[in-house]
Amino acid sequence: MSRGPRAGARPRALRLLRAAGRGLAALWRAVVFAFTRSLQLRIIALTSVLTVVAIYGVGSFMSQQIARGLFEARRNSVSNQTAGYVAEFESLSGITDRDELVDTLSTQLRSKVSNSPTPLRSIALEPVGGNRSVPPIGAFPYGEESVRVADLPGEFRSAVADGQDGEQLYESVELPGSLHSPGLVIAQRVTIPQAGSFELYVVADLEKEQDTLEFVQRALLVAGLVLVVLVGAIAWIVTRLVVVPVRTGAQVARQLADGDLDQRMPVNGSDEIATLAESFNDMADALQDQITRMEQLTVLQRQFVSDVSHELRTPLTTIHIASDLIYESREDFDESTRRSAELLNSQVERFELLLGDLLEISRHDAGAAQLVTKPVDLSEIVTGVIDTVAVVAEQAGTELLVHAPSSPVMAEVDRVRVTRIVRNLVVNAIEHGEQRRIDIYVGSNAEAAAISVRDHGVGMSEEQVEHVFDRFWRADPSRRRTLGGSGLGLAISLEDAHLHAGWLQAWGRTGEGSCFRLTLPRRQGQAIASSPLPLPPADAVLRGGTTLVAGPSTSDGSVRVQTGSIPIVVEVAEHSAEAAVQQGGARSDGAARSGPAQSDGAQSGRAPGPGAEPTEEGP
Repeated sequence: MSRGPRAGARPRALRLLRAAGRGLAALWRAVVFAFTRSLQLRIIALTSVLTVVAIYGVGSFMSQQIARGLFEARRNSVSNQTAGYVAEFESLSGITDRDELVDTLSTQLRSKVSNSPTPLRSIALEPVGGNRSVPPIGAFPYGEESVRVADLPGEFRSAVADGQDGEQLYESVELPGSLHSPGLVIAQRVTIPQAGSFELYVVADLEKEQDTLEFVQRALLVAGLVLVVLVGAIAWIVTRLVVVPVRTGAQVARQLADGDLDQRMPVNGSDEIATLAESFNDMADALQDQITRMEQLTVLQRQFVSDVSHELRTPLTTIHIASDLIYESREDFDESTRRSAELLNSQVERFELLLGDLLEISRHDAGAAQLVTKPVDLSEIVTGVIDTVAVVAEQAGTELLVHAPSSPVMAEVDRVRVTRIVRNLVVNAIEHGEQRRIDIYVGSNAEAAAISVRDHGVGMSEEQVEHVFDRFWRADPSRRRTLGGSGLGLAISLEDAHLHAGWLQAWGRTGEGSCFRLTLPRRQGQAIASSPLPLPPADAVLRGGTTLVAGPSTSDGSVRVQTGSIPIVVEVAEHSAEAAVQQGGARSDGAARSGPAQSDGAQSGRAPGPGAEPTEEGP
């Protein structure tokens, strides 16, 4: 039972130790964070540390020199006194009585102790060898603890015994007492008439020298602390003069990057910092001027396209009516005129399609495009598109295959716009599918619905993937358009996906086909974190390594790359060399967002969608 309190105290002690460890770790992380984030703090810390090291080195050197000087001065003084004592003892004569000689020597030793200009702790005469005529004699100051010859180091006494006449030896010792003050022992052999040879030991107290040295060290310490504080304050002031304008410049640069082009750095004085601020402001003025002119030019271009498109609408309608009349009467013409009528009708239709696309893209550019959303089954949209392009697919010799779940895939979307996106993707796949099968997948999860169009045709290189959504861009300019098109289909599809706050992504590899994935929120205003369909597609052959270096990961595991004027997203999967491009997400942040490739998308092989069998147009 006696172990209970002790056993309970151990866990508490361990918890306290762990808490203390966590607190120290948090403090260390905070210090490291502040040290790495603040240039001013690093400069002040490094300057203070270097100042402390310099002061410590200089102070140690000065302290050693002062200590050596005080010791040498005291040693010379005591050495001269000892030499004088030896001369006096050797000049004694005329004393033949042993007791009288002992009294005389004792009296002289006491007199020397009391009258010495240097504080002495003892003076002693120690007979040498077989000299027994006079016993050892010593004198000690009153009130001080005595230092006897027997208390001195044995090596020192042996060196004195082996020394020559007239040779002085000295040794630093620690004197007995509560203060343990330092002391100095000087010894010399002396020959006294009528008494024989003796060893003279003079023990001096160096307490005053030690006090002087400690005073100097305290003065150096105080001066060092004051100097460290002063240097730290100077470093803080100097770095502040530099860091504050740099911080201001960084803040102004961020505001300029956010679109506030009227921000400028304050200019104070005419020094280098002021020159830097003036240069920065000149650069900001030039950028603002260029951006303003580009914005004005863009507005004029958009207005021009819109105006021209609208102005061309009426005459084009008239031309189209006339073309239809001529086309309907083509059987009455000769072969050459009939062929011209057919070409005229087809080109007028193409021109009308191009004009419609220009009007639509101008509405997107002007921000005038509006969504009319309602709950729609995406499988029905896919089925409707398949029905409309069935003849085109049959003429191209392409098989269309739908993979959709048996249950409806509902989402709040603009039916017209989503239908246009899917039609553009399917027609684009037929155009580049090389008469191979095209797979159309439909899937959904809790937050998003997706449609992907996978072809197995010529495919795309990474450079082509980066530009696939550019306006009027063609992967192979020498390749003839077999199905017409204005060159704006994918660009308009991208804008329609943006309008839904969705994603439109592309993946491709040369010789292995390509895949376009449309991901839309199931409810308007709902954010998308991942797509229910994989990209790269599940049937893509993955290869080791990656070919693009991308930026920081997004919340869904994809990574962003900025190429030219188009933000693209490269989905990096292990052992994958594919580049997946996304042109989606909120337009306000200026970057695209993508979900990672997943293998658990809502797919069901070749299961038909509601009300539609898997279509297989083509030969």
